[in-house]
Amino acid sequence: MHIGSFELPNTLFVAPMAGVTDRPFRSLCKALGAGYAVSEMVTSRKDLWNTLKTSRRANHEGEAGPIAVQIAGTDAAMMAEAAAYNVDRGAQIIDINMGCPAKKVCNKWAGSALMQDEALALEIVEAVVAACTPRSVPVTLKMRTGWCQAEKNAVTLARAAESAGVQMVTVHGRTREQGYKGAAEYETIAAVKAALRIPVVANGDIDSPEKALAVLRATGADALMIGRAAQGRPWIFREISHFLATGEQLVPPLVVEVRRLLLEHLEDHYALYGEYTGVRSARKHIGWYVRALPGGDAFRARMNLLDDSRAQVQAVADFLDELGTRMDRMPAAVAEAPEDRDEEPMELVA
Repeated sequence: MHIGSFELPNTLFVAPMAGVTDRPFRSLCKALGAGYAVSEMVTSRKDLWNTLKTSRRANHEGEAGPIAVQIAGTDAAMMAEAAAYNVDRGAQIIDINMGCPAKKVCNKWAGSALMQDEALALEIVEAVVAACTPRSVPVTLKMRTGWCQAEKNAVTLARAAESAGVQMVTVHGRTREQGYKGAAEYETIAAVKAALRIPVVANGDIDSPEKALAVLRATGADALMIGRAAQGRPWIFREISHFLATGEQLVPPLVVEVRRLLLEHLEDHYALYGEYTGVRSARKHIGWYVRALPGGDAFRARMNLLDDSRAQVQAVADFLDELGTRMDRMPAAVAEAPEDRDEEPMELVA
C-alpha cells in the first residue's frame, strides 16, 4: 500500500490518540508490527507552537518514516500554515483531524465538529493540500461517519476530499454524537470505500485478530487503524498480521519479552518528558500493561504513589520478574478495552 510516494510495509496502522501516541509509543508499535503511525494532534494555533506540550507532540527524533503528523483547527489559512510548519520540522505526511470527538475540541468547531460545516471542512482540505502539494507531501484525512445518527455525511465529505487531492481517508465507525460509546458500525465505511478510488482505512473497535478479519470483510477497506486496543498491548499488530497471513493465532508474548519492552518504553518515555512529567505520564501506560494480570490492580495502586523514575522502573521490573515465576507467557487477551483516552488536547485548538 502507498500513501503518495511512500510504500508502507503493511496495512496495520496506529491511530492518533491524544496523550498516548507520542514518539516512544509510535516507535514501539512500529517495532511490534505496525506499518504506519500518526502523531497526536498538533494545534494550528501559532501561539502554541513553542509550548513544551506541542514541541513534545512534534518530536520525531530517531523515528522510522514515514513521519505522519495530524493537525487540528478551524481556520483554513491557519491549517495551511500549520501544515507547512510541520513539514519544515520533518513531517512527510499531513493528516487532517475531522475525527476527534473531545468536547472542548468540538466546542471550538474543530475535530469531528467540522463535519457539520461541509463548506468549511472542504475549504480546510483545499488549503492544506495547496500548502503540501508543492512540497510533494501527501495529505490524508481522518473522519467519523457523521455528526449524528441522522446526519451521516462521510461519503459526501470523503468524495469532496478525494476531489480536492486527499490521498487517503480513514473513517472511524461512529458519529461524533456517539463519542466512544456503543458499537462501531462498518456499513458507512464500506460505502466510503465503494465511493472512492484512493485508499480507505477502517477504524473502530478492532481489538483482536478475528475482529480485524471481520472488519476487512465487512468494509473492503485497504487498511485497518487500531487505537485503544494497542494501549498496554502493542504486540496486537503482529498478532493480527500473523492471523491474517496464516489463519492461526500467534502465541502471546513471553513475560520476559514484555518486561524488556516495557522497561525500554519507560526509558524512552522519560527521555522525552523528563523526570517529573515522565514518571506521572508513564503511570497510564504501566496501568494498561498490567490491568489484566494477576495482582495488576494492587500493583497499579502502589505504583501510582511512586514519584521517582528509578523506583518506578524497579517496581515494574520486580512485578514482572515475580509474574514470570508463575507464568511463561502473557494472558491471551485483555479482559476489557480501556476507557477513551482522547479527551486531553482541549486547549490546543483554535
